[in-house]
Amino acid sequence: MTIVERNLEGRAGQGDANGHADITPTPRVVHYTDQAPQQSNRGWMLGVILGALAIGMIGLVAIVLGGMALSGGEAAPEVASTTVEVSAREFAIGGNLTAPAGEVTLRITNTGSTDHNVGVRELGLMSTTVGPGGVVELPLGELAPGVYELYCDIAGHEESGMVNTLTVTGDGQAAVTGAGESAGGHGGHGDDPDWAAMDAAMMETMLAFPAETEGRGNPVLAPTEVKADGTKVFDLTAEIVDWEVEPGKFVEAWTYNGVVPAPQILLDRGDSVEINVTNNLPIGTDIHWHGVHTPNDQDGVAPYTQDLIEPNGGTFTYSFTVEDDAIGMYHAHNHAQMAVVNGMFGVFRVGDNPIPYGQTFSGVTIPEDLEVAMDIPMILNDAGTIGLSLNGKSFPATEPLVINQGDWVSITYYNEGLQIHPMHLHQFPQLVYAKDGVPLDHPYWVDTLNVAPGERYTVLFRADDVGTWVWHCNILTHVERSDGMFGMVTAIVVNETPGFDPDDWPVDPTNWRNVSIGDAAPSDAAIGEPADGTDGEDSTDATPDGT
Repeated sequence: MTIVERNLEGRAGQGDANGHADITPTPRVVHYTDQAPQQSNRGWMLGVILGALAIGMIGLVAIVLGGMALSGGEAAPEVASTTVEVSAREFAIGGNLTAPAGEVTLRITNTGSTDHNVGVRELGLMSTTVGPGGVVELPLGELAPGVYELYCDIAGHEESGMVNTLTVTGDGQAAVTGAGESAGGHGGHGDDPDWAAMDAAMMETMLAFPAETEGRGNPVLAPTEVKADGTKVFDLTAEIVDWEVEPGKFVEAWTYNGVVPAPQILLDRGDSVEINVTNNLPIGTDIHWHGVHTPNDQDGVAPYTQDLIEPNGGTFTYSFTVEDDAIGMYHAHNHAQMAVVNGMFGVFRVGDNPIPYGQTFSGVTIPEDLEVAMDIPMILNDAGTIGLSLNGKSFPATEPLVINQGDWVSITYYNEGLQIHPMHLHQFPQLVYAKDGVPLDHPYWVDTLNVAPGERYTVLFRADDVGTWVWHCNILTHVERSDGMFGMVTAIVVNETPGFDPDDWPVDPTNWRNVSIGDAAPSDAAIGEPADGTDGEDSTDATPDGT
């Protein structure tokens, strides 16, 4: 209710016969009298006024003295009012986080380089989001003594360390230093932490990898029926299940068929499908086929293309033919900000993997007879109940990729989260050859590939060197914190292949660095020329299948 509405409501009962509030100003009426009588009464009127003032002062003194007597001679104490200075940065909440009981206000300063907010979990209060250098206040009201949890609810920030406690004392005295940080310390860490304990925690979490947990996502979904006309029928059930995202940590995951990520749906071009959806969620839902060409009425965006699938048992059947190759995904569209990051996402692929056989990029030729040892999805998430994760699991529960020396591997990154993720693979260069399922005219090599929400990138690499090679998001707070490694990190384990020699077919787009100063730089073709002397075709005019 606005101030104007409250003011009008206060005039209720003062309206006209139709119930309308009377907001006409009362006119000021001036009564004129003769000047002589007015002057003759001035002395009398002044006496009355002075007498009234004297009586009022006597009454006020009596009230004050009476109140002091009832309270033992002391005036009633005022409620303390405290403003607590809070800093928010990547990725910590700090400040002198103590206050005496009473009225408390948080004054939040963003000392970082990206947006942050700060809330109090027990009170259900959250500040507005503030940009770098900005300041915002969050009144908390009157607080009783206790410990209150502060956190940032921007996706991934709490998991990365933006959580702390506010201590409200009962003696009216705030502590000199807060729980979060003091004026001293090293590099803004506050009181010196136990460095040895931090090292031990990091080693302990890394040595726990790979940890076994219940549940595994990305199974390939088989048709429940193939009709006489060849139509493939699939069944999906949207439901909430307990999902072990890391050892001992179970969350309420929103799933298709009880797993995160959802089952993969793999099709051939020209397939006709019927996908029966049963909604056992407490909220309506739909399914959008992201990156897949469908008729408009099958696009899965209620209420524009269909009605919501009713909660608690509602059903709907999607029916369409896939005419084009696609490296897509499927996910809920209704309340996607909650449903998707809580687990409702899966792979939807049509057709062959568009590997650029026989083409040369930055001096490296892709064999025409290349056999892919593994073709896998890597689905990235950073929010919801699942949080910072790879394929539905957080380190050390992420699954390692175990391969043999010399194996070629194709990976498609799918970002179903809310943030960008630069994916860094140690040791092995990745050839980026498809974006959102579309083969690139000019594939390129990277060691770190940035994947934005909704994007899919498909890469190829060869495992030349034996060992355990870490593979992770290179936003470091998505993989490490003071109590160890977590989140978006896994590893590639390469076993030795007897007789394998990587120099027989070099995959080294950076071997120009091996050219000595003063030597003539070899041509691009010479750099990537296979050791047997065969020529590698240039990619300029080649098609994705190498023809």
